[in-house]
Amino acid sequence: MIDFELQTEFIPLDALLKATGIAGSGGAAKAMVAAGQVRVDGKLELRKRCKIRSGQVVSSDGATIRVKGEPASGQPGEKPPG
Repeated sequence: MIDFELQTEFIPLDALLKATGIAGSGGAAKAMVAAGQVRVDGKLELRKRCKIRSGQVVSSDGATIRVKGEPASGQPGEKPPG
């Protein structure tokens, strides 16, 4: 199981697959999703840019990614102070 720590409110599915090394490139990640090789929370996901948020579990080719983390405090879309 791979634990992935979110730095923002969400990450697109294809970007998550690439960032965790499940896919070697963004193109490979998109191809995996289009081919029906990816599940989100146990359900087949065919949207390449599906928003993955904290608490969701993504699986593909025997690998499982648990997405953790919370966005910075404040309102959605609000820039952090500083």
